[in-house]
Amino acid sequence: MKDLTKKFLSAYGWYGTAAILAAYILVSFGLAGDLVIYQILNLTGSTALAIIGFMKKAWQPAVLEAAWALIALAGLIWLLIR
Repeated sequence: MKDLTKKFLSAYGWYGTAAILAAYILVSFGLAGDLVIYQILNLTGSTALAIIGFMKKAWQPAVLEAAWALIALAGLIWLLIR
């Protein structure tokens, strides 16, 4: 893999970690007034980590994050259409 690709994937993985942690902090401390932001952070963060997990063949965390992303997507759609 090219060095630039490795750096991008590393940054993408760290974004995923930060996004999920930020969403968890927001909801844990009652700061997630806008649940759309919470779902977007979960969706983008878990998608990033799922992709990294699948690329590294770390199947258990990849499947967990893919499921997390699907749940976040469903939650986001539900919030937007209600």
